[in-house]
Amino acid sequence: MTQPDYERLSRQLEALLDQRDWLVNAAQTCAFIMQQIPQLNWVGFYLQRQPELLTLGPFQGKPACNPIPFHKGVCGAAARSRQTQRIGDVHAIAEHIACDAESNAELVVPVMRGESLWGVLDLDSPQRERFTTQDQAGIEGLVSVFTAASELPDFLNQDR
Repeated sequence: MTQPDYERLSRQLEALLDQRDWLVNAAQTCAFIMQQIPQLNWVGFYLQRQPELLTLGPFQGKPACNPIPFHKGVCGAAARSRQTQRIGDVHAIAEHIACDAESNAELVVPVMRGESLWGVLDLDSPQRERFTTQDQAGIEGLVSVFTAASELPDFLNQDR
């Protein structure tokens, strides 16, 4: 498998995200990644709309698990630690949440709004050991493009 050219993909995503609307940009980012990165079966955002809980946002793929508490799954681990989680075999992780039995590897990148966690971007693959350190750095770069292009609402401090 040829490694994606993440520098080129970052420039393309930057051009695609030509407005500040976070919802449009999140949907576009998921579709772009799903089309440009090989061997994925799910790409999506989970948003922190309540303390210690992730809720499903824009995504590409099969229906997904929702909600995900911070104490469960790879997405929860990324939210808790605020660090990218790169898992080569999700079935070896005791706390993995199996939304799709065909997913074997996962990469989850925290999405920050200043110092606060806004959500996570979750990528799943049917191929074990799918995600390399280069993929991790590249997807983290694409998340940076998304956050720079988007006005991210503060879900936790909005009047309801």
